[in-house]
Amino acid sequence: MSATKTLPTLSQGDTGVDVRWAQYRLVRQTLSYTDIDGVFGPVTYHGVVLFQETNGLVADGIIGPITWQALRGDSERPPTLKRGSSGEVVARLQNGLNLGRGEFTPPGATDLAVDGDFGPLTEAAVTAMQSYNDLPGDGIVGMATWAVPIHAAGQVFANLCDVPGPG
Repeated sequence: MSATKTLPTLSQGDTGVDVRWAQYRLVRQTLSYTDIDGVFGPVTYHGVVLFQETNGLVADGIIGPITWQALRGDSERPPTLKRGSSGEVVARLQNGLNLGRGEFTPPGATDLAVDGDFGPLTEAAVTAMQSYNDLPGDGIVGMATWAVPIHAAGQVFANLCDVPGPG
């Protein structure tokens, strides 16, 4: 399936999950994880223009089929995790939160049981991590949380948990 047939053309004023996805794909290239808000405003517009210029595309600030292709917009999206989620990816999330203490999670955080069940303690740890990284603390692991940087080498939280990362 190609990106040109499934992804909408996006421009300033658009909102929603596809805008959030484009912003996620632009992290580590022209946007910061804190810019992932699902609103195609001036910051996203300038990030798109810079991405287009850098990649030899027409720099019109519109994400159409060619820009989507350059962004690899047809890539797998990371999962959204919240209370009630379960499975191996939740266990990797819990392990990642434990490993990040003092780096991208609060220094005094309590160790989580790595049991694959996203319960209230995991939700509290995610909320603390989000707040620690200047994100709204909603306890839901979405694209902005996956894109939190974890190392100077350009790694993000998604890489640590083996889910699709940005850029």
